[in-house]
Amino acid sequence: MKRLLILLAACGGPSKPTEQVTLPPVAADEAKPYQPKPSTPKLAGVYLDDIDRSVDPCTDFFEYANGAWRKANPIPASQVRWSRRWQSGETAKERLRDILEPIAKKTDWPAGGVEQQLGDFYAACMDEAAANQLGAKPIEPLLADIAAIKDRSGLRATIGKLAGVGLNVPFGVYGDSDLHTPTDVVAHLYAGGLGLPDRDYYVKPEKRFVDARAQYLVHIEKMFALAGRKDGKAAAKTVMALETSLAKASLDNVALRDPKATDHKMTVAELAKLAPSFDWAGYLTTAKIPAIPLNVTEPKFIQELEARFKGTSIADWKTYLTWHLIAHFASALSQPFIDENFAFNDKFLNGAQELKPRWKRCAEVVDRSLGDALGQKYVEQFFPPIAKQRMKTLVDNVLAAMKDTIQKLDWMSAPTKAKALEKLSTVNTKIGYPDKWKDYGAIAIKRGDAFGNQLGATAWNIADNRSTIGKPIDRGRWGMTPPTSNAYYNPSLNEIVFPAGILQPPIFRVDAVDAYNYGAIGVIIGHEISHGFDDQGAQFDALGRLANWWTPEDLKAFQAKGQCVADQYTNYFIEPKVHHDGKLVLGEAIGDSGGVNLAWRAYQKAQQTTPATAIDGFTPAQQFFIAWGQARGDATRIETQRTMVQGDPHAVAKWRVIGPFSHLPEFHTAFSCKADAPMVVPAAKRCTVW
Repeated sequence: MKRLLILLAACGGPSKPTEQVTLPPVAADEAKPYQPKPSTPKLAGVYLDDIDRSVDPCTDFFEYANGAWRKANPIPASQVRWSRRWQSGETAKERLRDILEPIAKKTDWPAGGVEQQLGDFYAACMDEAAANQLGAKPIEPLLADIAAIKDRSGLRATIGKLAGVGLNVPFGVYGDSDLHTPTDVVAHLYAGGLGLPDRDYYVKPEKRFVDARAQYLVHIEKMFALAGRKDGKAAAKTVMALETSLAKASLDNVALRDPKATDHKMTVAELAKLAPSFDWAGYLTTAKIPAIPLNVTEPKFIQELEARFKGTSIADWKTYLTWHLIAHFASALSQPFIDENFAFNDKFLNGAQELKPRWKRCAEVVDRSLGDALGQKYVEQFFPPIAKQRMKTLVDNVLAAMKDTIQKLDWMSAPTKAKALEKLSTVNTKIGYPDKWKDYGAIAIKRGDAFGNQLGATAWNIADNRSTIGKPIDRGRWGMTPPTSNAYYNPSLNEIVFPAGILQPPIFRVDAVDAYNYGAIGVIIGHEISHGFDDQGAQFDALGRLANWWTPEDLKAFQAKGQCVADQYTNYFIEPKVHHDGKLVLGEAIGDSGGVNLAWRAYQKAQQTTPATAIDGFTPAQQFFIAWGQARGDATRIETQRTMVQGDPHAVAKWRVIGPFSHLPEFHTAFSCKADAPMVVPAAKRCTVW
């Protein structure tokens, strides 16, 4: 789903700290960095044992802040990234297991209640023997629907039926804010239907893409064989041909970042003119979506879809839909399907070496399917009120720092500043969990029917989203479940959202010193705030409308500053000849830089009332910077880095630490970095937005 939810990023400009601490300098010809004297660890400071003291912080702060932890904690076989942060996310799943297992052991919960639904869903999912005995039988009714297609009408009906259970091919529809009237919910029709990560995997000539295409054909053939189809090799070629034509008509990941590129509101009649061979009115009626104007994110894709509806045989469409049905539900079928799905998507594309244990996969499915029900239990046990109170204080202080930043900008005129401050004043903050929980009582969940439970929950969640279309926006709805270890900014609602799952160590600690919390969760807060003012968010006004609020001169200056950041990240490589695309990661890079700057300024304000002292030999300023280096200290498999560089709007962890800090004078001062140190970008080349 191609949505305007922007996750974890930030960027901003340096300000003069209220205190400067001079440390013993490191001679240019010495390999020994400054090493604070170790002392007895105190409560909730930085993680001392994680620091690699053999590394000069002014040479490679990513290795200095967290290198010892990575050396002592190699990436587990089932993971593609690993750090205290990612470990915390996996620990959250252990907490979900600890919630679910006792509930699942009891079989006499009141029908339709939260406990009955959670317990029976998890128990059914954990019944591996039953799943293996069934093989591909759970999807046979849907396979029969595809096999029964005889004409274009049957094709439309089957595409609609599959969409109702989560299979959004060759396109998808979801309800979200109108880009121009965000108080209203409209349908957004987006391009889909690709089995490889994105369009470039189908068209680019580099070896890694050629290899992916070859391996994908083998994967399709194997999955067809598991489903009992003997013409897998020919079927794979059919799938690849149709997907390639759709990919060529799709926007690439950089283009998709521009909200104007996906802003095409039209009536159903106008949509029908783009693709008259498809019964759009019938599709919407069956889906119970009102036939009101909708946003067609990629008109060129719809035109190509029309060509495929007219030029591709029904037999080939049936093969294509059969493949996507098998691939979509592979993880819910027997072990051979699970293993082959893992071999391609997790091992080949991302480098994972081992399948996650079944209990963890089941906990993840419960969270995706019944997130609010499970979230209630999670919050009760793991998110005390004091955590929400502490977090609110941090958010308020970082918002205040952004206000000060805007007011003091020397490149922004008064009219634009007034609009920026207006937007900042309307930012809505959500912390921990929603005020109102969803009621899943209408979903029939029972033991012994894992696939039926998953199908029913998916259908309910899709229908729940569709039910919002044509109605006023419900600002109480969340885009993530409470146990999720992540955060996001929604430009249409101008809101920053922090689920309880991310408000855990090492990102946030109720009993941590301010320097640590501002350096970890404070940067993430600033990151999400900055998203409202990055290259995407800056196109939305205080009311969440896609509308320009900049003077021409200010917009030009802002874009020039963004180009500086884009150029900076384009020069960050993960391996020879493979580097980030600065335009792809621009929003997240602005978010990281702004997050560091805003959190630093907020921390300096906090110091005025509660001044800190050195802990374990580290000054407060050093603690702040080390906290972010440790919070963002992911070790990442090279295969995952390659997929990230291709399609992830976030830079790999190393550059999310080095990128902002190397442009920040306060960091240079904190660690007494010399002007020619690798972590010091000359003043004339520094990139600053916020």
